[in-house]
Amino acid sequence: MSREHERREAEQRSGTDAGLDRRRFLALTGATAGALTVGTQPATATTKKVTDVAGFSCDHPHFTCGREVTAADGMVSTVDPIAGGVAARVLREGGNAIDAAIALQYTLNVTQPHGSGIGGGGFMVVYDAESDTVEAVNSRERASQGATPEMFLDDDGNELPFGEAIQTGEAMGVPGTLKGLETARERYGSCSRQRLIEPAIKLARDGFTVDWFLAEQIAANTEKFNEAALETFSDESGALYTAGDTMTNPDLAETFERIKRDGAEAFYEGPIGEDLAAEIQRHAREPEHAVDEADLAQYDVTIDDPVRAEWYDVELVGQPLPSSGPTIVSMILKLLEFLEIDTYERRSPEMYHLLAEAIIVAWGDRMEHMGDPEFVDVPIDSLLSDAYLQGRADLIELGQSVLTEGCFGGGEPNRISTDGQTTHFSVVDRWGNAVSYTSTIEQFMGSGKMVPGRGFMINNELTDFDRTPGGPNEPEPWKRPMSSMSPMMVLRDGVPEFTAGSPGGWRIITSTMQAILFRYVYGLEPLAAITEPSIYTHYCGGISWDAGVPEEARQTTAEWGQEWDATPSSLGNVQVIDIGTDALTGAADPNRDGQAVGLERAGGGQRRT
Repeated sequence: MSREHERREAEQRSGTDAGLDRRRFLALTGATAGALTVGTQPATATTKKVTDVAGFSCDHPHFTCGREVTAADGMVSTVDPIAGGVAARVLREGGNAIDAAIALQYTLNVTQPHGSGIGGGGFMVVYDAESDTVEAVNSRERASQGATPEMFLDDDGNELPFGEAIQTGEAMGVPGTLKGLETARERYGSCSRQRLIEPAIKLARDGFTVDWFLAEQIAANTEKFNEAALETFSDESGALYTAGDTMTNPDLAETFERIKRDGAEAFYEGPIGEDLAAEIQRHAREPEHAVDEADLAQYDVTIDDPVRAEWYDVELVGQPLPSSGPTIVSMILKLLEFLEIDTYERRSPEMYHLLAEAIIVAWGDRMEHMGDPEFVDVPIDSLLSDAYLQGRADLIELGQSVLTEGCFGGGEPNRISTDGQTTHFSVVDRWGNAVSYTSTIEQFMGSGKMVPGRGFMINNELTDFDRTPGGPNEPEPWKRPMSSMSPMMVLRDGVPEFTAGSPGGWRIITSTMQAILFRYVYGLEPLAAITEPSIYTHYCGGISWDAGVPEEARQTTAEWGQEWDATPSSLGNVQVIDIGTDALTGAADPNRDGQAVGLERAGGGQRRT
């Protein structure tokens, strides 16, 4: 099977190829990436009206909404305008960035249940302005204490097909999102749990408007739905919800009411957890290897020191392992610094070749060395050292590829993952607190199984392990699977000036990395940086690409050994905030319905798109 065919099959499963390509969006509306200038409102200007959130409107003088907006007193950038409105209202009412992020994540469980929720996990990178520190709230899912390296093999010792594996109880990790939200609120927040969860309860009970992407994911995933999911995503007549419908989720409203009253304990040790564990066990091939009530009761998050790397005159900061994302983003960017990518023009053959080669080399190190640091001794300091990366950069040359045959570093192609989806958002408040948060249930709609009577989807996160035993990312008891999620901040003199992240499985790393590259090395404004044509590859090569990568660049680099997909893709869904001295600029990727929302307490924010 060709790499192109594998990609198309994967996209068909996840529904990622049906959306409006962001480069095509710009072309259709008569603009080009990089064409934005300060103080202008180009032809791409669009505001998603939000009528579902009490106390919020994009027409209110304190709020400014759009693909790229500037304001002084707070900023939210998210894929979901409803959740963005909830978060902006929290900021307006005096909550800080962490409060707003928590309310936003609760709301996403209602309005974007295909991408994240309390049945999954995530990574929240927090800058606390008062203490001038960066920490990461790690709510990654864990395998059962009964997990084994062989639990994704069939009776003949072969890997289960991916589409089958994701629906097994063995694929469903102990969820961490709720414990992460409560930990972050207690550690950094200023609002009560009751205040922050109430908007989500109201939306679940009273209804919200289904957007085109949720409707698409409902239709694309019905084959893996259990009865509870199918019922929840259908209207009273039994028809699946479609774009523009008003959807309610009374079971989730009741679940959130119980959490509002009793906290995380209701989920991990109470009746919600009992129902969750029962549903996981129901779908397990061998229940002793799947999550049970004892696993739920033992779960807790960790507070991690971020991974850090000096790059040019700034510092890259993000979630450390078990997310490989920010480490690999940093390795690639440092390789490109050593390769003097700033001497080559944007969209040139040289730029794309060096990008691809740096990604391939860094990805080879990911596959060879990385896993959960509680189980694997990963030499992060050495991998990020100038001496090591200079040596890796010396392997890369214009005119030829590091890939001559097979995969870089001797990795096996059967470990390639083209699947996985998440959601990412960022929030910054007027006091300088900042959040970069990526959360997930792994596949769109996760395992496809909803907890009956509880209204939330269960993750299939444990298929992020290598399904064949033997490497650093093999399944083990209580282990966390390696992730590619890349919630990041760029710091100058210890203070954040840019946040970035994206959904997209393995593509998260390259999408986030190129947003930072185009902002800092090529000086693009935030929206232009995230819509600039980007590429994706990995340790076995083969390049997926956004529309807008010049044909000349593809032809020339093909002569140098790069293998390009025949047609373009839509890569990532990047959300960023640029943090200036006097103003905040948020930008939301236009390949879905996301938008930035700025808060100007005196009124009068600036919509730039």
